Amino acid sequence: MEIELFSEILSYVGMILILSAFLLETRNLLNSKDRSYLLLMAAGSGLLAIRALLIYEWAFLVLEVIWCLAAIMAIVKYQR
Repeated sequence: MEIELFSEILSYVGMILILSAFLLETRNLLNSKDRSYLLLMAAGSGLLAIRALLIYEWAFLVLEVIWCLAAIMAIVKYQR
């Protein structure tokens, strides 16, 4: 039961982070190459990847891991 609650909390926090990044970007408050945007996307997709692992959703896990890695790679690229 505790793992279910933890998993549910992870999913909501991850979703809020990704949606926040998207909403801020669509309102021109963040650029999709801004470090803040990429950090929100990496953190959100990372949390959703953990959730996918906990609930055995393999396609969702692959999607979120790739999304998280893409954001991390962009952060590294734009920090140089």
